[in-house]
Amino acid sequence: MHSLVKKHYLVTGGAGFIGSQLIRELIKDEDIKVTCIDNFAPFYPRQFKLINIAGFETHHNFNLFDLDIDISTPKVLHDTLTQPVDAIIHVAAKAGVRPSISNPMGYQKTNIEGTQNLLDFAQQTGVKQFVFASSSSVYGANKNLPWNETENLLPISPYAMTKLSGEMAGHVYSHLYGIRFVALRLFTVYGPGQRPDLAIHQFVKSILKGEPIRLFGDGTTSRDYTYVDDIVSGMVSAIGYNQSPFEIFNLGNNHSVSLKDLISTIEEVVGKKATIDQQPEQPGDLPHTMANITKAKQLLAYQPHTELKDGIQRFYDWFLHNKEVLLHY
Repeated sequence: MHSLVKKHYLVTGGAGFIGSQLIRELIKDEDIKVTCIDNFAPFYPRQFKLINIAGFETHHNFNLFDLDIDISTPKVLHDTLTQPVDAIIHVAAKAGVRPSISNPMGYQKTNIEGTQNLLDFAQQTGVKQFVFASSSSVYGANKNLPWNETENLLPISPYAMTKLSGEMAGHVYSHLYGIRFVALRLFTVYGPGQRPDLAIHQFVKSILKGEPIRLFGDGTTSRDYTYVDDIVSGMVSAIGYNQSPFEIFNLGNNHSVSLKDLISTIEEVVGKKATIDQQPEQPGDLPHTMANITKAKQLLAYQPHTELKDGIQRFYDWFLHNKEVLLHY
């Protein structure tokens, strides 16, 4: 039996990699209505995002608005959204550590001012739950692995700084206005729909095209790769979290994989050896990341299940299915 009043969730950046996978999960529930806003920024081709949301447009519980959070004042959002919002899941952002170094003001505008607009909208319209997609990059140069949520935060890129600013803005609004704010520090998310600027996508594409892959550093840097379905399960739990007014959670895999081992796994899945073009280490990149996920396990019942090879196989299957678009941009 369905409730008469559906829950209404606003997902920002909902045509992107993580946002679209979250929406795919949410609209399985007939009692949830999802409004997605996305500005289809030219960071990568619009066609990629249209692949992400293919089939959503005909779903009776889904609405899409082409909006830019930088300039979406509370009034613009209020005029666009005709139904009260129960929760905001804020995934939209200018993404990427390296491009943020050359465009710090652009990142501040989208990631700080955009988040401020959404917090003001939540405050003015009575939204009670705000879930924020933060990033493991806020830990920065901290060598105390695996990181737990109480570590010293030492961001070393403008992108990381803007994500930390978003968390702090959420703390302010939780304190002043009683909005429950849940920040999720995501660790190197991968899987079908992954952005083309990220390593796994780039490596698969280069190997298939017979082009060298660019390896920054000596291959010993490592990341806590987390499959997108596992991340989405944590995000869904965070939407329902109600035990405290402000909370920060790591969503990772609690397991770090070196760049060399990642490339070996991709070679195994693709069935072809990579040609390596070794490059110097990049400024702003972290040497290692690893999440302590004890808190998320305890309070969100979060439990990642996907092994790296299985996740890369699913990404590769998705890539092959969409290769006519993905290989030619």
